Amino acid sequence: MTTYGSFPGTRPRRLRTTPTMRRMVAETRLHPADFILPAFVREGVNEPVPISSMPGVVQHTRETLKKAAAEAVEAGVSGIMLFGVPEDGKKDALGTCGTDPDGILQVALRDVRAEVGDDLIVMSDLCLDEFTDHGHCGVLDAEGRVDNDATLERYAEMAQVQADAGAHVVGPSGMMDGQIGVVRDALDQIGREDVSILAYTAKYSSAFYGPFREAVGSSLRGDRKTYQQDPANLRESLRELALDLEEGADMVMVKPAGPYLDVLARVADAVDVPVAAYQISGEYSMIEAAAEKGWVERDKAILETLTGIKRAGARNILTYWAVEAARMLR
Repeated sequence: MTTYGSFPGTRPRRLRTTPTMRRMVAETRLHPADFILPAFVREGVNEPVPISSMPGVVQHTRETLKKAAAEAVEAGVSGIMLFGVPEDGKKDALGTCGTDPDGILQVALRDVRAEVGDDLIVMSDLCLDEFTDHGHCGVLDAEGRVDNDATLERYAEMAQVQADAGAHVVGPSGMMDGQIGVVRDALDQIGREDVSILAYTAKYSSAFYGPFREAVGSSLRGDRKTYQQDPANLRESLRELALDLEEGADMVMVKPAGPYLDVLARVADAVDVPVAAYQISGEYSMIEAAAEKGWVERDKAILETLTGIKRAGARNILTYWAVEAARMLR
């Protein structure tokens, strides 16, 4: 740094002097099109059901889900990721609601496509955990372990019924080995080469999923550590990334976002396909809880975390604040 007398000659603060100056030189810009809204739809309810651990988020009825999708279009959000919550008593060991053409997720996909057409990218969670009575993301073997290859057969069927129901994008999220290749083959077999795959490439076994399990009415027994990634590992994510790309992933994702920004940055640097990150339920709930107590400035904290995720390399961000953040930016 050049100095003259006792004063600095180089002053980076000159580029921070006014809001307009800071905006002009900003290296990272959020835009409504960056955002994808995760949304839950519950079978058999007449009114939205609030999720107590996620203030402001609900389990939608079919009608309120259509309204939420229309609001996302109006706000300029790019996509909506749907999760289905079946009626009590409909879950079973194989998660058959997830492959029933008249199951809640498939019905919701048709509803949303009828409401918004191609004005919003309609995405579907491709996983069994919402539909199994044991709460795991796959089929269990005789010893109660998740059977990878038997699960892939179920994922192939799920992909086909979700595509038939109108999904633009399917999101295999179970972290089964080979899931992207199997899903791609299943879609191509029914002539749905147009349906994209958003690979949950690096999905970690995280403590921050807690509120989500309320949101989907999870029946989970045990944990998912034998198939979701160990939070201690980063290189493992790059191996998963290489496999997903080889198998035909169109987009890749890191989940959760905030605690894994280093992983997100490494993935973004390594690929030339779009990279997404999922700002998950626990990340959302922490800020909402702190804001409710007056410990943080809510709107500023929301935009700061989203900016950090995009700065780390995410082109798209799944966030429960998608519509609200888009409106802030506009």
